[in-house]
Amino acid sequence: MKTTANTQEAMRLQKWLAQAGVASRRKAEEIIQAGRVCVNGKVITELGAKANPITDKVTVDGKLAELNRQEKIYIMLHKPEGVVTTVTDPFGRATVVDILPPEMTRLYPVGRLDYDTSGLIFLTNDGNWTQKITHPKYEAKKTYIAMVKGVPSEQLLKKIREGLKIDNKITAPCEAVIDKNYQDQSQMSQLRIIIHEGRNRQVRKMCDAIGHPVVTLKRVAIGNVKLGDLKKGEWRYLTAQEVKRCLKS
Repeated sequence: MKTTANTQEAMRLQKWLAQAGVASRRKAEEIIQAGRVCVNGKVITELGAKANPITDKVTVDGKLAELNRQEKIYIMLHKPEGVVTTVTDPFGRATVVDILPPEMTRLYPVGRLDYDTSGLIFLTNDGNWTQKITHPKYEAKKTYIAMVKGVPSEQLLKKIREGLKIDNKITAPCEAVIDKNYQDQSQMSQLRIIIHEGRNRQVRKMCDAIGHPVVTLKRVAIGNVKLGDLKKGEWRYLTAQEVKRCLKS
């Protein structure tokens, strides 16, 4: 299922001009304040002013500023290990875009997932939605299942939960519990770790910091959207409900 942006809601003129390709939002503010923008023939200089994409006509210097009506597409993909979360790779490695059909163009990964980590990744052409998923202030939670060497003590798990220093910066509080202990000779355990930051190789570095390095790592949820039974290399469209739910951790 493809989901389409709601174009019936009024939007700020800065956003309108940016989506119409007139200028960046910051530059659009200057254009508005200079009195160069009209809504239905009326000059607008207020930065908080809005216009309705269905009923209103916006012009800049007398020229129509038409919105890009491109359909918004949201996809969830189960990224295998050995695939990079970029559109292209200078080293010729497989990318998440390579997994999609050739007609799936102009889609971009939302955030990143390490080369040697598998699991849930989103791809979309909706830049605003991407910003909300990836920006720390929105605190979209990411859930990981980590197979680690040994069995961390409760004291060590508490350090992860409360925050520890990696790359000279303390991590934000998070959730970390042992999902399952293995009593065989492998001496490994399975952790469920939920973070809302997106720092490079964060889960691996946190586990290294407590002396229980990661053997395998898989992301199983972003916000309230779960990977489910989607197999490695498979993808599907997000439903409209899932697009909204992933912002509600």
